[in-house]
Amino acid sequence: MDTKLTLKLNDEVIEKAKRYAASRKTSLSRLVENYLKSLTGRELPDDIEEIEISAFVKSMATGTSIPADIDLRKEYGAYLTEKYS
Repeated sequence: MDTKLTLKLNDEVIEKAKRYAASRKTSLSRLVENYLKSLTGRELPDDIEEIEISAFVKSMATGTSIPADIDLRKEYGAYLTEKYS
């Protein structure tokens, strides 16, 4: 059962969200619903292929694996010593 929900949001945010939804050929209501489902851990509908990963998160991926036994404080200290020496 669908229920109407009223939200107060910044006008600029609403316009950007509408453009985002339109570029993905979906409604703003559906976009918000799917986002809230993802936050609450409910499964997304079958017609959603995958959740898009933002460019910022993608930019953080380096493909480098970090050993589990690494001493991060020691490594960072060595990095700072080399940087400022």
